[in-house]
Amino acid sequence: MNDTAARTWAEPLATGVALADARLRLLWVNPALAELLDIGPRSAVGQSLAVLLHRPEWMALAERALQEPSPHQLRGIDVPSSRGSTSRVDVAMQCLASGELLLEVHALAPVATSDTPLSATLRGFAHEVKNPLAGLRGAAQLLQRRVDDEQLRNLAGLVIAEADRLAALANRLLRHDGAARLGPVNIHEQLERLGELLQAEPSPPTLRHDYDPSLPDIYGDADRLLQLLLNLARNAIEAGARMLTFRTRAEAAVRLGERMARMVLRVDVIDDGPGVPEHLRDTLFEPLVSGRADGSGLGLALAREIAREHGGELRYLGRPGETTFSLYLPMGRTHDD
Repeated sequence: MNDTAARTWAEPLATGVALADARLRLLWVNPALAELLDIGPRSAVGQSLAVLLHRPEWMALAERALQEPSPHQLRGIDVPSSRGSTSRVDVAMQCLASGELLLEVHALAPVATSDTPLSATLRGFAHEVKNPLAGLRGAAQLLQRRVDDEQLRNLAGLVIAEADRLAALANRLLRHDGAARLGPVNIHEQLERLGELLQAEPSPPTLRHDYDPSLPDIYGDADRLLQLLLNLARNAIEAGARMLTFRTRAEAAVRLGERMARMVLRVDVIDDGPGVPEHLRDTLFEPLVSGRADGSGLGLALAREIAREHGGELRYLGRPGETTFSLYLPMGRTHDD
């Protein structure tokens, strides 16, 4: 990857990204990281990575990453800026095939406190779900081999693919490998995939689509974004919704956390269910909060965590006969007011 390629994919990201050469001298810093650390992107080029990072453990990680092909990470690191403020971040470094070092810095949004930490809850859930997933995958493989009907084989293949996707998510939680794996994502392809999964269920809902076809790809983790959307859709269905509408729009000047995004992609999941009970609305996205006696209370909490790790937000708007969960994802650089 050269400097031009880095600009192409990393310029609009809310995630901080930098590129360094084999001597750990900076080749390029994207606007998000420059803003996080309050440095000049141009003046930083050519300086040692140590000038940017200010942390010896970061430099040790960088040196190891240059020697080994696998990604290296630090989690929950406090990073001071030149303004005196401190940000808590996850750091990932990886040596590219070109010999250059790719640095990703994921700012961690503050998460509301709870008696049971979300991360611990999710890791426990991930551990428990792996064995049933393995059994599910094995059964689907046997069905795929034994049935002659092509449609049934396709459905078995869908089960296998979803079991693999969920197993990968569980493994990443158990390994504390929490940083999103970013790449180009066509949000409409993810919504179509979501529709396929919902239509394969015993009592599928009626689906409507209201897409803006001009929307560009965003950068994100496709598996996690699909999981977020699937959680929203299944929550609606389990609450009694019979019709879901997937709507996409571009929206300008939206506040995401402490930043103002110039342009965002908005994905609305709209349902005709009864909505969220009044007494749950203030704690809707907290772990272990559910409006159903048999609910785990993890779906919306996980969905919000995925939105935040993409630099986005998840919001709720309810009115009689129409419940809307809106996912906001940044499409360009964000800036402070």
